[in-house]
Amino acid sequence: MRDPGWASDDSRNECVKLHLVTPRLHQRFPALAETLPHLSLSERPTPVRELDGLGVWVKEDGAFGAGGWGGNKVRKLEWLIPDAKRRGRRSILTFGGLGTNWGLATALYGREHGLATALALVDQPIDEHVEAQLARLEASGARIHRTHTKARTVALLPWLLARNARGARPPDLLPAGGSSAVGVLGYVEAALEIAAQVEDGSLPEPAHAVVAVGTGGTAAGLALGLQFAGLRTRVLGVVVNDQLRLDPPVFARLARRTARLLEGRGARLPQLRLDPDMLDLTRDQIGPGYGHRTEAATRAAELTAEDGLALDPVYTAKAMAGLLALRAQGRLGDPVLFVHTDGPR
Repeated sequence: MRDPGWASDDSRNECVKLHLVTPRLHQRFPALAETLPHLSLSERPTPVRELDGLGVWVKEDGAFGAGGWGGNKVRKLEWLIPDAKRRGRRSILTFGGLGTNWGLATALYGREHGLATALALVDQPIDEHVEAQLARLEASGARIHRTHTKARTVALLPWLLARNARGARPPDLLPAGGSSAVGVLGYVEAALEIAAQVEDGSLPEPAHAVVAVGTGGTAAGLALGLQFAGLRTRVLGVVVNDQLRLDPPVFARLARRTARLLEGRGARLPQLRLDPDMLDLTRDQIGPGYGHRTEAATRAAELTAEDGLALDPVYTAKAMAGLLALRAQGRLGDPVLFVHTDGPR
């Protein structure tokens, strides 16, 4: 088995040696080092900079990941892959749309670390962005099942589990986006990284941190981790997915599950606010539905391109459109931090 300090970069057909890092969660809660495994998949921290044209700070998490894909999904896989292997799993079954970033990242990094990936994909509008992603998925080595709808995926689940078992071992069943209690740890860790960048002067303490919400794990992790770090930053999630229930109680439950996981593994947590008011959400940028382009998102992408930041039409362009709209309404304090989560290679 390959040394876990190595990760391949398929786009350049070479390997990059990562510096093995002690995650900030292990530093803050030393008991977790023995009970909660972590796999380094990227150099860190990801850079922060101010977009001069917009007066918005950005954390470029698209740079996270040393393999064939980057972004927020890779942060989650740093915890999910070793957790699956700890439980003796040899494959992963997970879900997404036809252009899933999550599915691609799982397939690429799972393969590098000895886990096969199967994807059950539901339909979404097909454009150039999705066609390019489908081509990457087909080249990733994942076994693809086009199940078309959420209802049909649920109905096929027993067959999918049996079809993708390895010997007597069923696949590790992961939710869309990796938004499980373990996956959320990726953005608890990222929030602690943001706090360190505030402390060292790389970034002013944000009044708000704005992020796209596709399945909820990134926003929940940020809201939880910023509390650990003692920052006053308020998380604002811009919902871009109308196929899942994504409301404040859902985020509170996910955050509580992650907090219970940490306590169960030995962390002594501070007093936390884990109620539905722990973060803010807006649903104003969904447009006709998940994966459908909107004029506001297209304009937001054009504006950030002038500052050298490329946004994707499904997630990050809609999140930036939400940020700009809320700031124009006077509903966001300064400074604002935009967490950019898309990481094509």
